[in-house]
Amino acid sequence: MTEQLRMMAVHAHPDDESSKGAATMAKYVSEGVDVLVATCTGGERGSILNPKLQGDPYIEEHIHEVRAKEMAEARDILGVKQEWLGFVDSGLPEGDPLPPLPEGCFALMDVDEAAGALVKLIREFKPHVITTYDENGGYPHPDHIMTHQVSMVAFDAAGDPERYPEAGEPWQPQKLYYNQGFNRQRTQALHDALLERGMESPYGEWLERWNEMGRVRTLTTFVPCADFFEIRDKALIAHATQIDPDGGWFRVPLDLQREVWPTEEYELAKSLVDTSLPESDLFAGIRNN
Repeated sequence: MTEQLRMMAVHAHPDDESSKGAATMAKYVSEGVDVLVATCTGGERGSILNPKLQGDPYIEEHIHEVRAKEMAEARDILGVKQEWLGFVDSGLPEGDPLPPLPEGCFALMDVDEAAGALVKLIREFKPHVITTYDENGGYPHPDHIMTHQVSMVAFDAAGDPERYPEAGEPWQPQKLYYNQGFNRQRTQALHDALLERGMESPYGEWLERWNEMGRVRTLTTFVPCADFFEIRDKALIAHATQIDPDGGWFRVPLDLQREVWPTEEYELAKSLVDTSLPESDLFAGIRNN
């Protein structure tokens, strides 16, 4: 393939791009791939999760602007491009029963209507590969589930000239993947490695929950990107309102991660090219066509 390869990562909120597939994106950027992050919402209703910043009146009053600035810093660290789709964060409802979602939020939009913005961006950027979330959203946040639904519609519609004719010339991406970086196999491997070295593992409760659910996702694609784990962590820390640099995200030493599990994982959901599983490259079947 002679033209530049292009990848689009579709995410729900600012910070999701740095916690899901960030090392993969940084690796591809280093190889000359054009990478664009499509961020569906501004993260306006996200809680301030870093205890060091909780209670800051400026941040609480200007959370939208603060999170946009954090996104700009993370984007620069990863070396990716980024576009906002302009939808409004739905928040994560809590309680029993759950409260209704706020009027006008992303998760309450008509899926076909919302997909139009992503179709337009796909037709402008012309990605060969798209990454997004599975049908459970990776975890059941309403915006993550909506991101999945919108991505699936847009992947199929972008190449159809009869759909969204106002959104530009048709472009058909060739492959669509679900991010599966939070998988039981990886978590178990890191958990065991920590215990073997006499270290404390932050993953015990995670594994118990997975064992209760009894469900394992199919991992099809393992992208070697250990050299970019440090960049991933720097991008994540840039989202200061969301990430505590002393928290659980960073309890596993990078050297151990590189040794025990040096890849990020994906589930191939749609492919219009021939490929052999398992893969080590999101562009497998595309590079040689």
